[in-house]
Amino acid sequence: MSHQRHSNTSERRGNRLRTEMHIRRVQPDERETLGRITVEAYRDLERVTSLGPYEAELNDVAGRDRDSEVYVALDDKGALVGGVTYVPDAERSMSEFDDPEGAGIRMLAVDPACQGTGVGRALVETCIARARAQDRRRVILHSTPVMVKAQALYKRLDFQSAPEMDVWFTGEPCSASEPLHLIAFILSL
Repeated sequence: MSHQRHSNTSERRGNRLRTEMHIRRVQPDERETLGRITVEAYRDLERVTSLGPYEAELNDVAGRDRDSEVYVALDDKGALVGGVTYVPDAERSMSEFDDPEGAGIRMLAVDPACQGTGVGRALVETCIARARAQDRRRVILHSTPVMVKAQALYKRLDFQSAPEMDVWFTGEPCSASEPLHLIAFILSL
């Protein structure tokens, strides 16, 4: 996939905010920065100082990129402001689904200072475009209850809730008595 230029317009307090950005595959020298942004965004969302062992997975951008496809968003000054992992099929270790015609989205993260500017939408649209180009029939992702803004974005992009694919995660730092609810969403292509 070649470089893509996105021009996003979003409303914020009555003012029009225009954000120019480039979306492309992550480069090796950007992996550490994307890992940091991902951990920071998830900590900010969960309002915690640590995400336990999950932080290592969020930081492992190189591993995600070897397994799947990691895309980054760069602002008009070339600064990395977000990223996402596109999972091309169910055979990948990053897959959270077993649909042979599906593709997935994982670890969508936008620098907290840039949230609300269209970065997340551009990254999700890139994954949808990849799935269409690969003739996938569905895009599948999971969200958590605190990801309210992301879920609103998914709904605006026509993702539908798929409770039959929800997951209740009980591994560390969660437990059987306090599991993490992973809410499934599917976009039919």
